[in-house]
Amino acid sequence: MTPLTPQELHNLAMNIVGKSLEEDGYEFMAVNSELKKHPQFVCLKDKTLHFILVRAVVYPDNPHEMDAETATKMKRHADKFEASTYYAGVGLHNVEDPSLPLYLNAPYTVTYAGLIPVSDEK
Repeated sequence: MTPLTPQELHNLAMNIVGKSLEEDGYEFMAVNSELKKHPQFVCLKDKTLHFILVRAVVYPDNPHEMDAETATKMKRHADKFEASTYYAGVGLHNVEDPSLPLYLNAPYTVTYAGLIPVSDEK
């Protein structure tokens, strides 16, 4: 079995966050699934623009910890558009053994706490 590539992990995280956003009533204005190109989602909800940074995080890393430098850069960009900025970290790990990679069509566990606001503070 071949492990999922970083792009495939990213796409999996994008699908998880995208479904959640859709269920929460967000309207997609732009979607970018290219790795390390932010934001991944530009959405509209309640007449407010939202920039959302999605990151696939593989065990043992913590999906709730965002990269402060990337988040700050994206926040500055979003501020130019008067948009809210959020981080969506999606934790993924192999069900059978968390230390193993994720494989195509193999079971995995998801840890997703929803959108985390990105503030001006570091």
